[in-house]
Amino acid sequence: MFYWVVKAVLAPILRVLFRPWAEGTEYVPRAGPAILASNHLSFSDHFFAPLPLPRKVVFLAKSEYFTGRGIKGLFSRAFFSGVGQIPVDRSGGEASERALATGLRVLANGQLLGIYPEGTRTPDGRLFRGKTGVARLALEARVPVIPCAMIGGFEFQPPGKIAPQFKVRPGVRFGKSLDFSRYYGMETDRIVLRAVTDEIIYEIMKLSGQEYVDEYAARHKAVLQAEKRAHRQQAKGESAAVAAAAAASAPAAVGGEPAPASGSAGDGASDGSPSEAPADVANGERAAGSAATESGTMAGPAKTVTPS
Repeated sequence: MFYWVVKAVLAPILRVLFRPWAEGTEYVPRAGPAILASNHLSFSDHFFAPLPLPRKVVFLAKSEYFTGRGIKGLFSRAFFSGVGQIPVDRSGGEASERALATGLRVLANGQLLGIYPEGTRTPDGRLFRGKTGVARLALEARVPVIPCAMIGGFEFQPPGKIAPQFKVRPGVRFGKSLDFSRYYGMETDRIVLRAVTDEIIYEIMKLSGQEYVDEYAARHKAVLQAEKRAHRQQAKGESAAVAAAAAASAPAAVGGEPAPASGSAGDGASDGSPSEAPADVANGERAAGSAATESGTMAGPAKTVTPS
């Protein structure tokens, strides 16, 4: 009930303020279990994806939305619970299995399950490799998958920005339902799971027009963070070196006497020197590379795998 109250209140406000648009809503079934698989551009996707649909969409949301403290945490927990979000732990392992079990329960109840196959928001607006959880859900629950593409969300609410860009009109485009009945009973086959996931991502790519990157978004984010740390270390080292050189030359310029020997210049230059940056980058890349990777390309729709 709270879902429809919130939607009734927010929908007219969102439509007046941001003028969102939608295409292909006729492809979303009005009843029965199904998976809505979408790209993930910004936080606003949670609002604009279900906005034009006449039925409730239950999204699997990260548990951090439900664990905040204080008034802000209480509001966040109440809001996301009320609009149909279900908290899931994204740490992997047993947590991933629990998330899949939660998704299966939603589908068993005949609901429309919203999921982001990339696993996280895009760091740069491109479309990244999908995780195979969406394929497992589709095959185990034996339900259709509706590809969904959020349009303009990255520019509408760039990463790290809270205030939206009013000049950008966010949109959503739904595609034709994908039927994977030919793979039913093969949900434990990793090759099949990758083929199904790649086909879903390919359809999202055609709808969104995004550039595809055959890499997990989480790993790409980890590499970017390592590079930022390396740049900060390098900048810190260069600033320390410049300060030390200025301190050494200042007495000679003023008094005409050589600068007194001091360990401060050496200490400052060695603290975070530029020579340490490559090691930091390598460490970041090794940490990022520990994420699980699987083979797969996006040259076109996945070929049909026939059971032997």
